[in-house]
Amino acid sequence: MMADHDDSCNELETSYCMNGGTCLKIPFMDTLTCVCSENYKGSRCELDQLLITAHDAGETELIAAVVIIFLLLVWKAKPKNQQKNSEQQYWRVEPRD
Repeated sequence: MMADHDDSCNELETSYCMNGGTCLKIPFMDTLTCVCSENYKGSRCELDQLLITAHDAGETELIAAVVIIFLLLVWKAKPKNQQKNSEQQYWRVEPRD
């Protein structure tokens, strides 16, 4: 994506951009800039951009609700005496010989 106000970098400046980015010189600002390849971002294309699939907000809320309900059911299914025994055993510490 080269515009009229950009010039290509010279041979010494081409290594300015990383990961296959295209180096461009902005003459009126006397600075270099990069146009990054598809999976990179950053001022010098130094950051690997992970591909993330965006989910519908409703779908995300539904998944969260199902997980919460599942955890509540598992917690409720645990016998009461087992919950108390695990708490009592935690505090019962015996000295080593």
